[in-house]
Amino acid sequence: MKKWLLLFFCSGFALFAASQNLPRIIVLSTGGTIAGQQPDTNRAGYLPAKIPIEELLKNIPLINQKAIVQGEQIASIGSYDMTVEIWLKLAKRVNEIFAKNEADGIVITHGTDTQEETAYFLCLTVKSDKPVVLTGAMRPATAMSGDGPKNLYDAIIVASDPDSKGKGVLVCFSENVYDARNVVKINTTNVNAFASPNAGPVGQVYDGRVSYNSRAFIRPGGFTTFDISKIDSLPNVEIVFAYAGASDLAINAFISNNIPGIVIAGTGNGSFDKAILESVKTAVRKNIMVVRSSRVISGRVTTQYTGAFEDAKLGTIVSDQLNPQKARILLMLALTVTKDKNKIQKMFLTY
Repeated sequence: MKKWLLLFFCSGFALFAASQNLPRIIVLSTGGTIAGQQPDTNRAGYLPAKIPIEELLKNIPLINQKAIVQGEQIASIGSYDMTVEIWLKLAKRVNEIFAKNEADGIVITHGTDTQEETAYFLCLTVKSDKPVVLTGAMRPATAMSGDGPKNLYDAIIVASDPDSKGKGVLVCFSENVYDARNVVKINTTNVNAFASPNAGPVGQVYDGRVSYNSRAFIRPGGFTTFDISKIDSLPNVEIVFAYAGASDLAINAFISNNIPGIVIAGTGNGSFDKAILESVKTAVRKNIMVVRSSRVISGRVTTQYTGAFEDAKLGTIVSDQLNPQKARILLMLALTVTKDKNKIQKMFLTY
């Protein structure tokens, strides 16, 4: 009996000792579909952010063989309710974890609606080269074929891998890995909901392993840029959507309220009709920063030197590859450090 007890004790201690060599991963939960509940497992409707992170982690017990994992609840919302205040809270907590060496990597569970925006915000505000990986689900946790456990497992694998260090903030979804700058949500309901139209995935995760493409995918200075440690709010930036026959009502309302920055979700290469064009000129005269972005899913908005949208003459900034929602994030952060239009334009071409 004593022999068996000794063997049990030694085996347990060996397992514990071995676990100390595993990477330490903290999972920060914000809610979303991955934590959603639906009593009828074959129906689409559900209530997001109902299941705490500890319960989600119990659904993937095998992860304990890959990492020492602990969970922490940051928020419990559907990501359509994501706010600047939660962004700041999340970024500060990520920076605190790394500054205190509490973890080797961080996974963030997040609703898919605004996941690309949160990823890009963190890309610009996290002050560490350690892995930060966002993931979520398109089906609630109670669905008969929920995708959340596999996505969460894969994200922890990515955050645990030494090769993930120095690659900026990542999104892991449906066995693909994307960089925060390029990733966008491309489908409203499909489980394969994300893509990077301009760049493609930077890696794949399968069978408990992640492999990265050989090409570089992070621009120099593309992350760890803005210090939000003492910031509790950001300048307000609004988006104006352009379309055939669009009116100037929305942009004029923003101008009247002295909004510091406006992003135009333009047609094509950041274009918009004459009504909005005249309002843009008014906004620039009032020292409101105006960024030309595009509603088109791929490509970049280029500086125009001639024609109706001559940026030097208009006083506008081009978003390069950033879509309107990401251009808004960069402009908000840029306005915390400068109002120099040339410096802000350089940021859009760099970050």
